[in-house]
Amino acid sequence: MTQDATPASLQPPRQMMGRGNAWLRGLGAVLVSMAMTFLGLIAITFFVGRVVPIDPVIAVVGDRAPIEVYNAVRAEMGLDDPLILQFLRYVADVLTGDLGMSISTGGRVIDDLVRVFPATLELATLGIIIGVLLGVPMGVYAASHHGTFVDHAIRVLGLVGYAVPAFWLGLVGLAVLYARLQIVGGPGRLDFFYDGLVPPVTGLILVDSLLAGDMAVFRNAFSHIILPAAVLGFFSLAYISRMTRSFMLDQLSQDFIMTARVKGISERRVIWHHAFRPIRVPLVTVIGLSYASLLEGSVMIETVFSWPGIGNYLTTALLNADMNAVLGATLVIGMVFILINKGSDVLYRLIDPRARA
Repeated sequence: MTQDATPASLQPPRQMMGRGNAWLRGLGAVLVSMAMTFLGLIAITFFVGRVVPIDPVIAVVGDRAPIEVYNAVRAEMGLDDPLILQFLRYVADVLTGDLGMSISTGGRVIDDLVRVFPATLELATLGIIIGVLLGVPMGVYAASHHGTFVDHAIRVLGLVGYAVPAFWLGLVGLAVLYARLQIVGGPGRLDFFYDGLVPPVTGLILVDSLLAGDMAVFRNAFSHIILPAAVLGFFSLAYISRMTRSFMLDQLSQDFIMTARVKGISERRVIWHHAFRPIRVPLVTVIGLSYASLLEGSVMIETVFSWPGIGNYLTTALLNADMNAVLGATLVIGMVFILINKGSDVLYRLIDPRARA
């Protein structure tokens, strides 16, 4: 009888193999879900681009072009083909990174998005950092001091964050902090004098200036970004603090919190160890959604501060009826939402062992 020559000690345990197979199945399910969601996003952008009352041919040739030129350009753009053929061609182009040419800039849309997206990423990232560092402690403190003046003040601050228009707060900030007090930089990412002094490596001015060791550019870039980031961070703070307070109030009303207090555990440990730990999972989702909304919803802030990001690019494209740029920017923003949502899923699985099980 033939025996297996491999020693039993070298054979992988069945438990490890089962975990590996489960991990691979989970990864495959995530990738399939992302692919299907992205395909649906492509379909939505394609059909929205076909139903909006903007003629892409007129946007190219102008409204005074002869009918012969109009028909020739329309045929060249493939708009006379059946709709399903146009959609399949559009899917193939998107998957190969071809988002068409931009009427506004005269360049490829994908190149424009690669150029402008780092500015939005840098601004939104600093904004979410401000929102998390301030919003989470404020929500915890408000819940642990429920019904006090501080609790009411934090709730009012959250309501103001929901009610005040972003563009108005940005304009007030520029008028007071830049024009009047001159303690922050003005519109744009850099003063004209510092523009081009640091070679672009990541596209993030703060990071590139640190990599180059140019602290003068770093300080100038920080003075420009801090005000728009603070405005975005304020709106993020309002949402995060409100949700954190709600989660904490629910936890502080549980029986195990009362038991911990009866045992004589310090109030600080009760709040941050026993009450805060269970809310980390839903809080990750809240922060992820807030971050995605900052990346997508910074259009008005970028317009007010002349910030050369994807929001400003999208606004310019809409004003110029540049549908290739509009649809390309929409695809990028939608893909960011997909990635952040899936990233949130991965994070809360790492935080909560029950989710991994």
